Amino acid sequence: MANTDALKQQGVRGSFSPTLKSHLAYTLLSGLVIMLMLSLVRLALLVYNSDMIGETPYATVAEGFLNGLRFDLRVAVYISIPLLLALLSPWLMARRGLFRFWLTLSSSVVMFLGLMEMDFYREFHQRLNGLVFQYIKEDPKTVLSMLWYGFPVVRYLLAWLFGTWLLSLLFKGIDRLTRGNGAAQVAGSAKVAPWYGRLAVFMVVLLVAVVAARGTLRQGPPMRWGDAFTTESNFVNQLGLNGTLTLIDAAKSRFGEDRANIWKPVLEQPLATQTVREQLLTANDTLVDADEAAVRRDFLPPAANTLPIKNVVVILMESFAGHSVGALGSDANITPYFDKLAKEGLLFDRFFSNGTHTHQGMFATMACFPNLPGFEYLMQTPEGGHKLSGLPALLSARDYDDVYVYNGDFAWDNQSGFFGNQGMTTFIGRNDFVNPVFSDPTWGVSDQDMFDRGNEELAKHDGKKPIYALLQTLSNHTPYALPKDLPVEKVTGHGRLDEHLTAMRYSDWALGQFFEKARKEPYFKDTLFVIVGDHGFGNNQQITEFDLGRFHVPLLLIAPGIQEKFGALNHTVGTQVDIVPTIMGRLGGQTRHQCWGRDLLNLPAGDPGEGMIKPSGSEQVVGFLQGDRILIESKEMTPRMYRYQLGREPKGELIESPDQAQMLQKLEAFIQTATKSLLDNTAGVVHGTPK
Repeated sequence: MANTDALKQQGVRGSFSPTLKSHLAYTLLSGLVIMLMLSLVRLALLVYNSDMIGETPYATVAEGFLNGLRFDLRVAVYISIPLLLALLSPWLMARRGLFRFWLTLSSSVVMFLGLMEMDFYREFHQRLNGLVFQYIKEDPKTVLSMLWYGFPVVRYLLAWLFGTWLLSLLFKGIDRLTRGNGAAQVAGSAKVAPWYGRLAVFMVVLLVAVVAARGTLRQGPPMRWGDAFTTESNFVNQLGLNGTLTLIDAAKSRFGEDRANIWKPVLEQPLATQTVREQLLTANDTLVDADEAAVRRDFLPPAANTLPIKNVVVILMESFAGHSVGALGSDANITPYFDKLAKEGLLFDRFFSNGTHTHQGMFATMACFPNLPGFEYLMQTPEGGHKLSGLPALLSARDYDDVYVYNGDFAWDNQSGFFGNQGMTTFIGRNDFVNPVFSDPTWGVSDQDMFDRGNEELAKHDGKKPIYALLQTLSNHTPYALPKDLPVEKVTGHGRLDEHLTAMRYSDWALGQFFEKARKEPYFKDTLFVIVGDHGFGNNQQITEFDLGRFHVPLLLIAPGIQEKFGALNHTVGTQVDIVPTIMGRLGGQTRHQCWGRDLLNLPAGDPGEGMIKPSGSEQVVGFLQGDRILIESKEMTPRMYRYQLGREPKGELIESPDQAQMLQKLEAFIQTATKSLLDNTAGVVHGTPK
């Protein structure tokens, strides 16, 4: 009898047959250990960089921790995938030794990355990103020496080894705890759920895991890094991120197939850099940090070309195509209110969006960074977390207040994350409107609601610090959901464009109503209004195969005394990256920036203006505009040059020009140098971090 008992005990130790319940308990407890470890790593990051908390309230710090739990949950789910898949097989569920090894190894790697970024954040004020790979590419001996002498490497290694040992003990303890009664685990005696029961449980668990991995219940994209930017404290926002996830995103961005369309260098970098400097620097610019940054400069505009303004309002009009604007030659009466406004301001009739997506219009206009191949969706990539020297950075440094009013959800295109990181602090989106005139279930409130709220915010701020505002329309976007009782006549006679043009006419009306109300407010007389389309849209008059109608948009500046100094119409070519320097040129005073455009009202005599544009998508095709010519380059075709004409009779004529090679060099140098600056995180004012 004793021998039989001994044999039974040996059977218990030698063969483990888990139940569905025990495996689920094992998975859940292991996930909790991972979550605890990640929270402790975040706490260590907080304590180690506690000097960055400043006067931030504890409630705000707690908010960062709560945001972090959502990101940590994604990591826990990813690590737990082998355990979740094992639900389908009793044999796999019994492989506890392999699971312990996997859980210990993967959790150890995550913990190691967390220890790494304690000093990484202290140095760069960012979570782990592409800089890690940039340093790996550098001279290994130099990098290792820097790490060894610059950081407590031994202390971190010891802490990592101790943490790994502790994790192994915890996972071993969870294994023992969830094996249940030993007598019930004799081989063959434990009741394993039938296959259909395991499959049903697996489907439920899979659904929960997918929701947890997405990190959000909203429709559309899963949680992005911008979802952590919910407070006014950059440190707390960064604290809410997960370094493992940001590093994975950086790796996917840098090495994934989606980056196969990054423009490959074709010029020696010194030549490319010098070419770009000759393009962008004028007599009013003084190059600084030449060894570290490509076009970082101190810009001091002539006092004679400034204006008596203190506020700046940028109005980004959705799909406001130049081919349908009356002031630019259209006779369809789509934009009567804009046309009227154009008579009191300065209109640029050869102005172009840098891309063909709102996303690109936003970062080009406000962050003055171009739309580059491989970075068409910059605001959603890890590089979008770099500090750029756009309007938020430059005017925040001058102690301006700010407001961003938008019809829709700021989670779209990672707007709140991107612009919050750049320096904007006040966001008013679709959930902040009370009793709107109209609310579209797809996008948000109507343009008239947006403009009314924008005027309210500007009016109540008058008399305080100067303010800059971004007002962004949305009604002129498919599905063109407009108020039932339209204040304008519907457009007819344009076929498939009727609905689109009706929405454009409505947006134009809303713009006109905004100015009627703004004129009655005290702030109006001290404000520079910048009205620009985020991009155009195609029509039946395609100009070259590049379709300039998708890029041609109006740029209108309205400010006190602007026509007296600069006239009413300007034929200089410009793109959205020229907007920020042009604004700073009207405000006056010295500005250090690294914008990839120029002040259009302080160009050398005879300069026709120029700019680089690129359509959305991964196609490696770009255009370089100079005066009335455009050079189109594609990696799959020979470069082609056209002479274009806009307005009522648009056309494009294929030409040859003796300076085509020079224009091609400018285009290549611009893309190559801007791409390098972005990847090296030197596109901002000082190492990507404005001071």
